[in-house]
Amino acid sequence: MSRLAIEARGLSKAYKIGKTRQTVLKNIDFNAYHGQVTMIMGPSGSGKSTLIAALSGLMRPDEGAVVALGEDLWSKRAGEVDRFRLDHCGFIFQGFNLFPSLNATEQVEQVLKYCGVARRESRARATAVLKSVGLGERLLQKPAELSGGEKQRVAIARALAKSPSLVFADEPTSALDSANGQIMIQLLHQAAKERGAAIVVVTHDPRLEAHADRIIQMEDGKILSDRMIGPPPAFDPQRANGSRV
Repeated sequence: MSRLAIEARGLSKAYKIGKTRQTVLKNIDFNAYHGQVTMIMGPSGSGKSTLIAALSGLMRPDEGAVVALGEDLWSKRAGEVDRFRLDHCGFIFQGFNLFPSLNATEQVEQVLKYCGVARRESRARATAVLKSVGLGERLLQKPAELSGGEKQRVAIARALAKSPSLVFADEPTSALDSANGQIMIQLLHQAAKERGAAIVVVTHDPRLEAHADRIIQMEDGKILSDRMIGPPPAFDPQRANGSRV
């Protein structure tokens, strides 16, 4: 029996542009499972990024509810939503969002510090997760000394270091060549299968479809299709609790 990680009902969101109001999410229902890579695909402007912002606590929808890990996300106060993201979510953005002055190890340690992890354990976990994504020889390099693919691996390591139950990736391959894009999605797939995380990837990159467990197509603020590639994964309580790196 698979376990639902996140479920949304009736999500709607609109922006005011000048004197007009543009609706970017139109009464969307969505869910994602532990141990599964869910890929949200569609053209630019289809509402993909707004959807994961609403699902992850980054942007409050105008209407609708999100139940994440059994908690009603948007009934919480702002500070509680922030805490939920810190405790349970990992984020990977297309622009990497790395600190220029920090080396690869420090990038990962910074997140663990905010989670209250002791300094010695933070260093050990940061080192271990960076090695797991193939950066064992680049631990002390700063972003200016890393290639685009290496920067994205640091971003992935940072997202996975706290063993999050939910991982959100927004156009993570947009700055990567084909080879590095494949490596990136394989690492996310591994996080789902080995750690039981629910991975939600927003992309318009068709190269990634082969690595998805489920593909959702969006256009004009609506879900057009929802295709499962095989059955939802079996629920393993030990895996879903997440083993620390």
